[in-house]
Amino acid sequence: MNFSDILLVIISSAGLLHGILFAFYLMVFKKKKTLTNLMLGLILVFMAFRIGKSVMLNFGNDLEPIFIFVGLSFLLLIGPLFRWYILGMTRPNFKLPKLYILEIIPFATVFTSSLFVNRQWYENSTLVIIIFSSGLIFIYLHFIIYIILGWKTFKLAKQKQRQELQTKSQKAIFNWLRYLSIGFIAIWASYVLNILDETVPYVVGPIVYSVIIYFLSYKAFKLKAIDLDGNAFKDNNDLLFNELSKLIVDTKVYLEPDISLAKLSKMIGKSTQLTSSIINQYAKRNFNDFINYYRIQEAKKFLLNTKNHKFTISSIAFDTGFSSLSSFNSAFKKFEGMTPSSYRKNQV
Repeated sequence: MNFSDILLVIISSAGLLHGILFAFYLMVFKKKKTLTNLMLGLILVFMAFRIGKSVMLNFGNDLEPIFIFVGLSFLLLIGPLFRWYILGMTRPNFKLPKLYILEIIPFATVFTSSLFVNRQWYENSTLVIIIFSSGLIFIYLHFIIYIILGWKTFKLAKQKQRQELQTKSQKAIFNWLRYLSIGFIAIWASYVLNILDETVPYVVGPIVYSVIIYFLSYKAFKLKAIDLDGNAFKDNNDLLFNELSKLIVDTKVYLEPDISLAKLSKMIGKSTQLTSSIINQYAKRNFNDFINYYRIQEAKKFLLNTKNHKFTISSIAFDTGFSSLSSFNSAFKKFEGMTPSSYRKNQV
């Protein structure tokens, strides 16, 4: 083995070791245990087996066929785990349905079959060679299909969560999943190119993996992705609506004639789109009706108090935030089914 081979072994092995250490950190040493970190850890461990097989096959002599087949079989497990991981990172309270166990049947079948392949069969059996070639195509097709499925899950989640409404945690998750998906595509491509074009050295796969795993681990810590999961997508808008309602009642901002959606949004530190969306969703009214509802409740108190009979309807309208008598009459009739004057007469 010359110097360049030794250097390649070191680079490949370093990435392999880094991936395993990262996996153990996620699964064992990290205090906060989550399903997503467990799945990511398992992906890294199984990928290490796959890459380790490549390193031994490229630099080792007379590698037992069982290691070749077993190493390849792990790709059939990494694919489903990759899709489940993305689901777990984009859906709150995600739990693996029992039906998902069916997705690991291809892995279980190939892995079990690998245990019965010996060197004599591998070197002398044409049938084994044909099965191996066909299996190789199936395995890499299976892997890329799951990468595509995971990518589609990621894109659907991103489309559902409009960009202007994304929280900081949600943006971090989307960025992380994008890097992860691109990294897996690059690893897949490095091996497929070797199969399609033998001028691409087989060792390129482990080297690409090493570069990517260092990059991904850096991004995982920078984005704090390992501290996040699908719970970042919980609907917290109901809490925000309660906060908004309390603010309106406590400060009585509805009495201000110039109160606007932009001003109210600034008070709670949210975008106008989000504030408007929350009001429509929980109050079942648009912004103007939402504010006018509180104004009408205040006006009713004035009209019910006999001490205020000396005040005209117009003065009550302006005191409760309306800019004109006509808008007051229209809003009052909309909520109470009668005009302010009729309401006052009926209460006498």
